[in-house]
Amino acid sequence: MKKYRHNGAIGALLDEYEKSIQELKVVINGISGDDLVEIVDAKTKDEDCKSIQTILTHIVRAGYTYAIEVRKWLGEEIEYTNIALLDSIDEYNLVLDKMFAYNEKLFEDYPAIKLEENETNKKILVKWGQYYDVEQLYEHAIVHILRHRRQIERFILKLNRKKTNGDTNY
Repeated sequence: MKKYRHNGAIGALLDEYEKSIQELKVVINGISGDDLVEIVDAKTKDEDCKSIQTILTHIVRAGYTYAIEVRKWLGEEIEYTNIALLDSIDEYNLVLDKMFAYNEKLFEDYPAIKLEENETNKKILVKWGQYYDVEQLYEHAIVHILRHRRQIERFILKLNRKKTNGDTNY
């Protein structure tokens, strides 16, 4: 039976964030090392979206960034986390878990954090130029994983089509 956190809106955000990660892990389960690193979208200018490996690295790096942005907003002196490309799905599963635990720790450290903020000048200005309150940033974090999970699903279809049809046109 599913366990739910009991800390209101924070619990709901963390439950859904964790669920999105678990759904991602189901999708990537069984991906071979070769498929992990294969360039599926050579035409994209986004270096984070060329292979399943680069997408997963981007997801993990972004996951740390959300918590770091909030901590900076709260006045902490903290640096962004650099994530290296990994060689296996097992390694990505481990770092996804560590990244999520890092986000959980934010809410353990600040259990009374204000989630909603209506005044733009009190919102978090993140490094990519958007303004968010904490709730919006974590809603973005959840959807970010969902979008990239979908992208990985499409990459898997392309990789499988290549294997069955010899199709080299991605």
